[in-house]
Formats: sequence, structure tokens, C-alpha cells
Amino acid sequence: MSIFINQDTKVLVQGITGNEGRFHTRQCLSYRTKVVAGVTPGKGGRKMDEVPIYNTVSKAVAATGANCSLIFVPPPFAADAILEAADCGLDLIVAITEGIPVMDMLRVKNLLTGSKSRLIGPNCPGIISPGQSKVGIMPASIHLPGAIGVISRSGTLTYEVVDQLSKQGIGQSTCLGIGGDPVVGTNFIECLAAFADDPATSGIVMVGEIGGTAEEEAARFIRDNLSKPVVGFIAGLTAPPGRRMGHAGAIVSGGSGTAAGKIEVMRECGIQVCENLGEFGVFCSRIFGGNL
Repeated sequence: MSIFINQDTKVLVQGITGNEGRFHTRQCLSYRTKVVAGVTPGKGGRKMDEVPIYNTVSKAVAATGANCSLIFVPPPFAADAILEAADCGLDLIVAITEGIPVMDMLRVKNLLTGSKSRLIGPNCPGIISPGQSKVGIMPASIHLPGAIGVISRSGTLTYEVVDQLSKQGIGQSTCLGIGGDPVVGTNFIECLAAFADDPATSGIVMVGEIGGTAEEEAARFIRDNLSKPVVGFIAGLTAPPGRRMGHAGAIVSGGSGTAAGKIEVMRECGIQVCENLGEFGVFCSRIFGGNL
């Protein structure tokens, strides 16, 4: 099993005719993801390789039964693209787009409240259930089917962690990047709860970074609700206060959001924290042991 996606997920790509959309759609297709449609206004009736293109999400859903959207729409229009997908009742919306204005995402977050649609992202690498489906931009070759769930705020750190896990023979059930923006659709706790309920996931890796309180909140949720082993990593241990490191949400203000503070809370809540990224795979092999 897996969380959020599987081999039966039917994906439509919003922005399929742009350079990024075309490239990554082909990568998803090569992974045998069921990409059933593309959406670009004004280009309906055409095809991108074997994928039919529609003018609207509603027409694509009606024609193909798509239940998931992968979004490569430029930042000024991405919020409306997310809402269009939600209006059509798609189960999952994965927004890769970086640079969506915070006010746009606040509007989206508010309008998605109570919706059946789950948003992953924006500014994220997407989600992959190895051997089943890939909805995003992550390099498929580094992933290995298995029993460890991976959640991360950082795309590139996700790749590094997954690569080290796979090289140690530690396969993954589902890997997803939730995005590093201040406002995201799905948070750590929602992912942790899904992994907790997934019988195919026996352990969890949580990769965080400086800024905000998401990791501390997740750690307390783990302490109170999870019995599966969790390994954590926090990027930005040497980041100076007031410096934004990469992501819009990764900013330390005063004593809040520091890597050291997050690590302390995580350890207090029973999470095994690795501080040396170069040894992450070996560290996980010791912790997960028989849970692989």
C-alpha cells in the first residue's frame, strides 16, 4: 500500500504544454504513471505525445475520470489553477509551482477548507509511491519500493535522504515533499497520520528545516499518537538568526524556529535525530533494523 497515490491514480497535468510540463509529464509516463490528460486553455483537441489535451479541467475529468492534478502553471495563475482542480472535486492536487504569492495561497487555503481535495505544495517536488506512481519532479531512479515513509519540507534534501536510504537497501512506501513556503496545503501531521494508518509503512523519516514551528508540532503528535519508529533530520543547524535559507518559510526570528530548538523537542518526544546528513542512511539502518 501507500498514501495518497497508488498504481490506479489517474493524473491530469495543468500546464502540460509548457517546457516544464512537457518534460516532467514524459518522466511520469516513463514511470508508468497513469497520466490520462493535459489541460492548457486554448489548446484543447491537441495531444502531447499520447496524452489528450483539454481546455478545462472539468472537460478533462469528464472525458478521462482523472482524480489527481499535477500543476506546472506559472505563479500568477497557479492559485486559480489549484481552485479549478478543487472545484472539479479531484482527490489530490500537487502544485509544483514555485513563487506563488502568499496572499494567493492564503485565499486558496481558505477556499479549500472543507473541500474533498487534498493539496500538496506548492513549491514542492511532489509525491511518489515507488513502483506504483510518480506525481512530481523527483528522480525516479533513486527510489526503491519498501516500507519506510518519507516526508520533507525540502525537495533536494528529499532526494539526498532517499538516495542514501536506497543505497542501504531501505525501500520506501511513499515519499513526498510538502513544500517550503509559509502556506502549504498538507502539513507534517496530516502525512504522519496517513503513514500511521498505512499497514505497508513500518517506519517514517521526517526531514525539516529552520523556521516556523511545524516540526515541533509534528514531534508532539508523534509522541502522543505514533508507535512506529521515526527518524528526523533538521537542515540549517548553522544558520544565523534572521537569515532566510532557501525557502520562503525557512527563516529564524529571534529564538523561534532554530534547528537546535527543533532537534531538542524532537528528541524529547522520542524521535531519533541524525545531525550528520552524510551518515543518514547508515543511521537509519541502525534505527529501523527489522522494520525494513
